[in-house]
Order: sequence, then C-alpha cells, then structure tokens
Amino acid sequence: MAHSPDVLCIGAVLWDTVGHAPIKMKSGYDVPGLIRRVPGGVAMNIAMTLCRFELLPALLSAVGTDAEGDELLGRAAAMGMVTEHVYRSDRPTDRYMAIEGSNGLIAAIADAHSLEDAGDAILTPLADGRLGSAEQPWRGMVALDGNLTDEMLNEIAHSPLFARADLRVAPASPGKAKRLLPFLSASDATLHVNLIEANLISDHPSQTTQQAASILLGMGAHRVVITDGANPATDASARHSFTVAPPPVPVRRVTGAGDTFMAGHMAAEIAGADPETALAAAVDAAARYISQSETDTE
Repeated sequence: MAHSPDVLCIGAVLWDTVGHAPIKMKSGYDVPGLIRRVPGGVAMNIAMTLCRFELLPALLSAVGTDAEGDELLGRAAAMGMVTEHVYRSDRPTDRYMAIEGSNGLIAAIADAHSLEDAGDAILTPLADGRLGSAEQPWRGMVALDGNLTDEMLNEIAHSPLFARADLRVAPASPGKAKRLLPFLSASDATLHVNLIEANLISDHPSQTTQQAASILLGMGAHRVVITDGANPATDASARHSFTVAPPPVPVRRVTGAGDTFMAGHMAAEIAGADPETALAAAVDAAARYISQSETDTE
C-alpha cells in the first residue's frame, strides 16, 4: 500500500436494498416507488463520504467470500478505499433492507451476522503491526459503529489498541444505542447519535439536542454530536457547545444520512475546522445528501 489511510472505518460493510416512495407512509402501506441495491453499512457509508472529500479511508470489517462480497469490495476499491484489511468470512455477505417514505424511515432489518460472528478477527491489523500494535497503537481518526457486539464494543472501549486514536462512535440504529454505554466513561470518544439514540442511552426524554447533550456530558461522555432530523444539531464537550439548524430541503432519501453527517464532520475536522465550522459543514453535507436521489450522485 503506497499511503497510510487517513481514517479507519470499523463496522458494517454490506449491501443495502432500499425502497423509497415519494409520499408519507406508515405500516401496512403498499405503494409504487423505487428500489435500489447499493453498497451500505455504517462503516461503508462513512468511507464513501470520506472518499468524496478526497480522503483515504481503510475498511475493517467482515465480508463473505461469496460473489456478493467480491463485488462489494470491488466497488469499495474502485471508490478509493483501502480494502486489503477486510476479514473474509465463510458466511454470506451481510445485508440491510429498508422502506422509506417522504416522512422518513418506515422500517428496516439489518442482517449483520457475518460481522458479529467474525468478532475481534476484524481488528487483527491493529494488533499485528500492519496498522498498529499494543505498543504502538494507531494514532489517527477512527469511525466505529455499533453493529459490533456488546462484548467487542466494551473491549474496544478499554483496549490499548485504541489508546491514542481519535475515536468517533455511532450506534448504527436506536436498537443498538445502549451498546455505546462503555464509551461514556472508559475513553475520550466522541459519540455521534441522534436525539432518539441519545435519550435511549441516557434513559431521559430530552426534547432538544442541547438538553440531551448536557445530560450525556453529565453521565461522563467526553464529547457528543447529536442530530434531530430537520431540528438543530448540537456539538458539545466540557470546552464548547454549538448548535446549528439544518437548511430546509426536500427529502428524497434517508438511509445513510446520519453516516454522511458524521463523515462530513470528521472530514471538516481533519481539514482543520474549528468545532462550530465542522458542525455547520456536517449539517450541510447531510442536507445535500437527503435532497439528492441516488441517480443524482452516480
């Protein structure tokens, strides 16, 4: 490999199958729309956005040795990602299926069994010298998602392999939000969550991102970046607190918006932006993403 990666993206790398209808929907609806199959997963979505910012992300994940896995990694490499550290599993490549309406995500199912079963095998490059070791741990930025098991996330929160990393953690979905609890007190991680996820972690019904951020900091969080759809987003730590309102835009897709926000925030800070400017850049990146159809970005 000619160059060291700018960012490590650890977590789900899979195929997204997403159906989108341009109307408001609820459970039981059967309507016309568009269905697309695209590379996805939190780690992959973040890496794709980082590539658009001309950064070099490396994937640490588990992908099957099947044809779908070969195609997925081929697409990732073509987009500019480092794929040589991905663990190849004998299980089928993971998949995600979602239904969206103009009012947001209606339902989704994530099949991440290959990633979960691989366990800490996906972290081997961080221990064997290729990307770092316990004695000389990785020093750069890391995007980590909650599709890993509770045990693995707890291990990472305390691991010497991440002792010097700039760790950015996302839960992947509200159902996995509580998996981030070890990062409240065991590390200097930045938590990227939405308001629903923040409230699940804190077990408190905050009404705004500012209120939720204050509560999570009080619980021991080092830094939190919280979104709430079209409502203001907040970045807060013991040293700063900023809130930025997203611009009003039409919603043409939803899946991957939070990952795009997180990647936009990371890219801005890698480029040297201060926290308030980075938050504004992340809000703008997410707004552009949800207002474009998939064909607009191809």
